[in-house]
Amino acid sequence: MRKSNLAKRASHAGAMITEQRQLVCRIMERSHDHPDAEQVFARARDHDPRISLATVYRTLKTLSDLDLVITHDFGDNRTRYEIKKEDHHDHLICVASGEVIEFRDPELERLKKKIAKRLGYELESHSLELYGRPKS
Repeated sequence: MRKSNLAKRASHAGAMITEQRQLVCRIMERSHDHPDAEQVFARARDHDPRISLATVYRTLKTLSDLDLVITHDFGDNRTRYEIKKEDHHDHLICVASGEVIEFRDPELERLKKKIAKRLGYELESHSLELYGRPKS
């Protein structure tokens, strides 16, 4: 089984990467919906019915501890996961469906830096979550 990019990064960071951990990494790379551990588990079981939910949780925790995966709490009592990317993006969460929409806005990025500067700070990092409902 060829290692996924995420599995290679985790291995280079010192993590032991078993076949089941490789599977979790591949599932994460194919996910575009900020899944929770149970969703990752269900997807992984389609490929390997022997995988346990505990293995999925431990793998996601390891990836998070290595700063390769970001955890999110979008207010729905579920910890969601996404692979940490080089390019920054923000999130719009639909309160009706729970859908998470990633977006980038250069004007918003400039405004965030401008606000930090006005308050006497240099922006190092940030996250923005907008919650809304589709227009009727």
